[in-house]
Amino acid sequence: MQPQKLNYPKTFLLGFGFFGVSVIWGTFNAFVPLFLANVFGVRPGIIGFLMTLDNIAALFIQPAVGVWSDRLDTRIGRRMPFLLIGAPIAAVAFGFLPLAATLPVFLLGKVTLILSMVIWRTPVVALMPDITPSKFRSQANGVINFMGGVGAIISFLLGAQLYEMNPAYPFWLGSGLVVIAVILVFIFIREPKVYDINPNAERPSMITSLKSVLKDDDKSAIRIFLAIMFWFISYNAIEAFFTLYANQHLGMAEADGVRLLGQLSLLFVLFALPSGFIGGKIGRRKTISVGIVLMGLMMLLMGILPVPFLTEVLFAVPVLGEVPWVGIILMAAGIAWAFININSLPMVVDMTDDIRIGTYTGLYYLFSTMAAILGPNINGWLVELAGHDYSVTMYIGPVFMALALVMMVGVTKGEAKEEALPLKAEA
Repeated sequence: MQPQKLNYPKTFLLGFGFFGVSVIWGTFNAFVPLFLANVFGVRPGIIGFLMTLDNIAALFIQPAVGVWSDRLDTRIGRRMPFLLIGAPIAAVAFGFLPLAATLPVFLLGKVTLILSMVIWRTPVVALMPDITPSKFRSQANGVINFMGGVGAIISFLLGAQLYEMNPAYPFWLGSGLVVIAVILVFIFIREPKVYDINPNAERPSMITSLKSVLKDDDKSAIRIFLAIMFWFISYNAIEAFFTLYANQHLGMAEADGVRLLGQLSLLFVLFALPSGFIGGKIGRRKTISVGIVLMGLMMLLMGILPVPFLTEVLFAVPVLGEVPWVGIILMAAGIAWAFININSLPMVVDMTDDIRIGTYTGLYYLFSTMAAILGPNINGWLVELAGHDYSVTMYIGPVFMALALVMMVGVTKGEAKEEALPLKAEA
């Protein structure tokens, strides 16, 4: 029997699916607020609500889609129908947004985009563990997130240049890249036929899966899900409020805060692949725990170190610009986030069997999406209670990282499994 190994060409091709998702959301988050404010004159409070609609929709729809994709059995697989229906609709709706002449028409396109995106995001992510042997899922998730990071960088850097030429161009670029990405995934990825191998297997249901999570003897599953929620709430302190922290607390220009976030993102992308290898070598739980401790420490440093020290410029490099001490801290945070994020989904899907991968992927997004809704609100209210002191976010983050670490201590499942052979894919 030939030893198993990760099929890198196939994994990179699958990564185009997540690449497409990242291009869409990167462009969406960067430019849709500009359209809402500058073209349609929408108030900031309403913009904030409209920009969270995707999280609200994901909270209710993505877990159900994950279960549905597990139960589906078609000639082209369990996941592909969702990609082939959701992605083209998303591409058309996204390309239509900059052409909308009135706010109601723009919002109709936005809602169509959001609904079509949540239809195919969980299935495309579930494809990775579907086609990857258990012990290589951390490495494969590193490849997938690397491709997603490249998509986000393209949406920001190339999108900014295109926006200056014509505000519609970044949207049309995103639409075109999504179509190309899904075509590549459909042509080159063949799903395993799990119901051919297990014809008598019970079809998954969300209620049954939630009951099994709650009734698990050592509570590993519910612990990892709660840990995911806690560390995403913590990370939201950086994602949602860092530019205000940099501007209001550090006294930096608005663009400098954005540039510093780019330094974090770049290190996350660079360490996506190594984090997968480290997780495969020393264990996913250990790697995640190291990342939690490092992330909490970096956030605490940004809270307690004096402003003159944090803003002292050490050097400048092309693309990244000036790198102060706070930039070095953020780069370390980017590495820590890679340790956490790359290894968490493989842990989740390896707590179940191959039949229920989509269901558990949906649960992963359920808890991370709850954090995406709770995080900005928790941080925002506490900032207000602190008298608009944005440095308080850097004290809140370590608290939730500590809660995540407590949850991880009790996790005993989710490491790579030994498998005799990968599932047979449809020819």
